[in-house]
Amino acid sequence: RECTVNLRDLHYLIALADHKHFGRAASASFVSQPTLSTQIKKLEEELGVALVERAPRKVLLTEVGREIAQRARDVLNEVEQIRAIARRTRDPESGTVRLGIFPTLGPYLLPHVIPAIRARFPRLELLLTEEKTEVVLKQLREGRLDAGILALPIHDEQLQQEFLFEESFVLAVPEGHPLAAHASLKLADLAEQNLLLLEDGHCLRDQALEVCQLSGAGERGGFRATSLETLRQMVAAGVGITLLPALAVKPPVAPSADIHLLPFRGHAPSRRIAMVWRKSSAIAPFLKHLAGVFKELPHALLEVPAPRAGGGDPAPAARV
Repeated sequence: RECTVNLRDLHYLIALADHKHFGRAASASFVSQPTLSTQIKKLEEELGVALVERAPRKVLLTEVGREIAQRARDVLNEVEQIRAIARRTRDPESGTVRLGIFPTLGPYLLPHVIPAIRARFPRLELLLTEEKTEVVLKQLREGRLDAGILALPIHDEQLQQEFLFEESFVLAVPEGHPLAAHASLKLADLAEQNLLLLEDGHCLRDQALEVCQLSGAGERGGFRATSLETLRQMVAAGVGITLLPALAVKPPVAPSADIHLLPFRGHAPSRRIAMVWRKSSAIAPFLKHLAGVFKELPHALLEVPAPRAGGGDPAPAARV
């Protein structure tokens, strides 16, 4: 005989597991006690096992009853996820979007964009995850994230890529460093310099290494930072020099009196930022609208600081 289990009866079993009392379980389920008791008996008959030990003053679940109740929680949670997906597909602006972003961009970009997202989509719940690029991509492929804000290039045919903006880099040097006398730099000025870089796994490390390759610079040995803020503090302490993205040197980030920022001219290094999501995503059209808010970022935020007098303006940024 085919076994058919009613989701409502699973709710009743879980309520009984939680309250260990038919009356309280029935009240929590908004049904009468006889109704709940009858449905539990029907569930036992359907499954062919005893789920409940009925005692005069309290109710205990049998061992199999406890196991089935635990599985029932998982089943009902999955059902709720299915319903949430359906609701989000019908009206994505009132749903939840799980967005991943890498740590050398998130703290500097999001304060400028979140207010605009809230204004445009007031009913949207945005859940943010800050992880390195490979973790964001993994969670995106597994369906644990809906979209990611990442640096290009990304090589995955299953992902839709929507270009958002290009962000230039500046060179951060201590005030006493010889390069601090320059108003602006060419990439060639970095030749023979050794830069402080992030640890493996950060896309900014890969971008900085590409700059080093193009300019003839190298990596400062014996040190790899875990965050952009560590790099900033090391420069302020006079340990070395590094590359910083433009958003990381703009308000609300406070300037440091011990760091001099040098823009590049000519073929200035930069990174290209995109929003990515699965091509099969049910909310792909909405994610494209959401990407549009990120595209509206004021251009001034992406511009490098103006050079000091006498150095000439840096040319528009070019990709690394």
